[in-house]
Amino acid sequence: MGVQKNINIQNKKARFEFEILNKFIAGIQLTGTEIKSIRLSKARITESFCEFNERGELFVVNMFIEEYMYGHHYNHKPTSERRLLLNKRELKSLKKEIDTKGNTIVPLKLFINDNGWAKLEIALAKGKKIHDKRETIKDRDNKRDLARIKKDF
Repeated sequence: MGVQKNINIQNKKARFEFEILNKFIAGIQLTGTEIKSIRLSKARITESFCEFNERGELFVVNMFIEEYMYGHHYNHKPTSERRLLLNKRELKSLKKEIDTKGNTIVPLKLFINDNGWAKLEIALAKGKKIHDKRETIKDRDNKRDLARIKKDF
């Protein structure tokens, strides 16, 4: 069981459920064997979301990282809050956007950068209404049909 070179765990549901306003790349404060599980692509971010604590730190909640199979008693908890590392200016602007306009922060993609650090692409997002979701489905179907017609020519 080898380690994959490029880890790219996506949250496809987020782009359907939310309208993306702004994107950020954040580092993640991991403990123990979590990075080993991420390198084996044993993580999920579909059900996760981000929130601030009372000290103004940003945490990703409900992100699932499977226990490392060779971890024994040093293993981590699969779902625990993990702190996201952004600079102060980015944190302040995100906090302001969330407090004033009722937006939310959702994780879009978990990946490992060239230096070997685990990074999380997060987005400031606004929830879509039902008719917006229908529009998204219609657009996707139209693009698929168009691609099919182009392929035939």
